[in-house]
Amino acid sequence: MPSNNTEYTIEPATRITRLPPYLFGRLNALKLAKRQQGADIIDLGMGNPQDPAPPLVIEKLCEAARDPRNHRYSASKGIKGLRIEMAKKYARKWNVDLDWEHEVLACIGSKEGFSHLCLAMLGPGDTAIVPDPAFPIHNYGVVLAGGNVITVPLGNDQKFLDTIAMVSEHLFPKPKLLILNYPHNPTTMTVDEGFFETVVDLAKRFKFTVIHDFAYGETVFDGYKAPSFLSAKGAKDVGVEFTTMSKPYNMAGFRVGFVAGNRQMIDYLATIKGYYDYGIFQAVQIAGIIAMRHCEDTIVAQNEIYRLRRDVVCEALERIGWSVEKPRAGMFVWTRVPDEHLRGKGTIDFAMDLMEHAEVAISPGGAFGENGEGYFRIALVENEQRLRQAIRNISRFLQEKPIRKAKAPK
Repeated sequence: MPSNNTEYTIEPATRITRLPPYLFGRLNALKLAKRQQGADIIDLGMGNPQDPAPPLVIEKLCEAARDPRNHRYSASKGIKGLRIEMAKKYARKWNVDLDWEHEVLACIGSKEGFSHLCLAMLGPGDTAIVPDPAFPIHNYGVVLAGGNVITVPLGNDQKFLDTIAMVSEHLFPKPKLLILNYPHNPTTMTVDEGFFETVVDLAKRFKFTVIHDFAYGETVFDGYKAPSFLSAKGAKDVGVEFTTMSKPYNMAGFRVGFVAGNRQMIDYLATIKGYYDYGIFQAVQIAGIIAMRHCEDTIVAQNEIYRLRRDVVCEALERIGWSVEKPRAGMFVWTRVPDEHLRGKGTIDFAMDLMEHAEVAISPGGAFGENGEGYFRIALVENEQRLRQAIRNISRFLQEKPIRKAKAPK
């Protein structure tokens, strides 16, 4: 019999050791512990829509799920009807002409597609430029693929573009990939028409490719219309764009996303996906078709809900002295916290204090990169009453008063 004293050390792949500690892990562990103790944590940390998907989508999903033909493996690239519908949507909303067969691919959520595209595009020695702060997968997708990340301070102006040009000109080896995300998560920063034309020019000049994360492209307010990267002349020559059904249609758990644009990059991703998965459950894809065909009014209504929540949060934060600019897109508010409120702590520790003493969970800016330190991201996922309660709890904590226990929802 083998000796019980024998100890085995199981080493992970190098790519795992390159990942930093998951900063949200501490917050999630505390949130779980507090809830197990009976605390009513108001969770504004994750951009996880709590409003329901359109009824028509649910009805079609149920109908399609009862059809045994949809129980089989699907196509990893997405069924024909779904990809055609996305191509039609691009033409209708952003005046972009796409070949559904070669320039559109369905993903199991845009996060999966982005990660696998990094795996298809990057390897050891390859470099990607990523703005800071950034949605974590924009950095870690590169790291998991074996590539190196070069961060540049986030911007939406000529100075930002000049910095990208400077890095591209002087870095060796030259950057292979530029990752962009507008409307931006976490900062809600936006760009206007014309910005992406310069990006395309830079890509052609320095021979890099572009991935644009357009997850919040339809969550817009106050008359703002977010431009698609693919609407820029020549964009399909140099890059792709990811979209998702999670936010506009409240279909986050359905896991339906898309990548569109450069057919070579899409072919590379299709090759990787062909080895990794058999596609999205076909009933979900059929429901996605119905959403894009018949539920555009739902997007307008949902945006109004987010706008009202945005106004509630921004006005409440201003009353407690936090610096905030009303975002014109996205489902978050990005706010700077005065130093006297941070009390010498970093945003991670301050967020832990808020959860412990104010029973409110928000995302610390430091978890999104060095340039996010001093800021917090608040997700607009609760109703207006709960949002007001959350800011009241924070205000009482800052005044070192105990919070008034709210009744747990039934």
